[in-house]
Amino acid sequence: MSRPHEAQRPFFPFGKNPFRMISPKGSQLSSKLLAVLNNFEETLAERFRKLDPKETGDVLSLSWMELAMKSLCETHSDVKNLITALELPVCDWEDKWIDVYLDISVKLLDICNAFSSEISRLNQGRLMLQCVLHNLESSSSEQFLRASSSLDRWGQHISSRNPRFENCGSILESLMESLDLPKVKNSGKGKVLMRAMYGVKVQTLFVCSVFVAAFSGSAKKLLELSVPDTYLWGLSFTNLLTSVNSSIRNRPSSGRVAIFKELEAVDASVKKLSPLIRSGEGTVEEESVRSSASNLHRSVDCLSQGLDLLEKEVDGFFQIVLTGRDALLCNLRANYPASAQMQKKNVER
Repeated sequence: MSRPHEAQRPFFPFGKNPFRMISPKGSQLSSKLLAVLNNFEETLAERFRKLDPKETGDVLSLSWMELAMKSLCETHSDVKNLITALELPVCDWEDKWIDVYLDISVKLLDICNAFSSEISRLNQGRLMLQCVLHNLESSSSEQFLRASSSLDRWGQHISSRNPRFENCGSILESLMESLDLPKVKNSGKGKVLMRAMYGVKVQTLFVCSVFVAAFSGSAKKLLELSVPDTYLWGLSFTNLLTSVNSSIRNRPSSGRVAIFKELEAVDASVKKLSPLIRSGEGTVEEESVRSSASNLHRSVDCLSQGLDLLEKEVDGFFQIVLTGRDALLCNLRANYPASAQMQKKNVER
């Protein structure tokens, strides 16, 4: 859990990784299991390469965030497919695997709810700007005053903090602690599953940490992690992490809470428009107002489209996590009716 009174510290102390690496060494995976694992890891490596800002452009943009969340959804779906390929039904899972999955899934649902709440807050600000544009359809001084008042409200709203988003940092820290997955003995299938789970957890933490940075305007919770090169996706992830973290940390502060480029474009348009509708009357000023209002309209449309698409992907991720969790609980009830108390404990977390 987070400790606000303590000084900021990285997720991993220097030289220490709390995840005890699961290696095929000593376990001699069969060719079939090795093929399943390699296919999963090679696919994950390609996903990391596609997310590199060198290929996609600005990382702090709604378009990149949408791409990242879509990639994360695909990886979580791949884990389900991997479990099927391993022929590893829930009844064969060890209790500690189940506990880890249930604990992680409820934290992911919490962080999805926080992201959705922040997207909704940004959409509320969009409605204020649409009111501004409506008022500017008239050139009367009264409408200009109303538009100016709406711009002030938007500035206050967009600079405020979302209470429901404030616990994201502690959720990320808790997820980081859970990277230390259970040891697996005498089960090749279990080793493959845990190794794949490590990959999906790393991607989940990475994407969520960037989202927290984009929505909060703070780089404090960016992921810092060294992945052994024995993972087929290790190098592509390391390159991606270095590129993304440096891009975010080197970005000039806008003074706003959220710091992605679509919102910054709206902010720039607002700053140009605001003094015009406060000061001017006359033909020249009206032309300037119309031009600035047109620019604001375009930037608001871009923001609206980006938020709608991102919201769709976040909702999709929520559903993937929720259906996976529900399916596991249903299997537990069917196979272990005597474990109802343990299920109740995990559901209540």
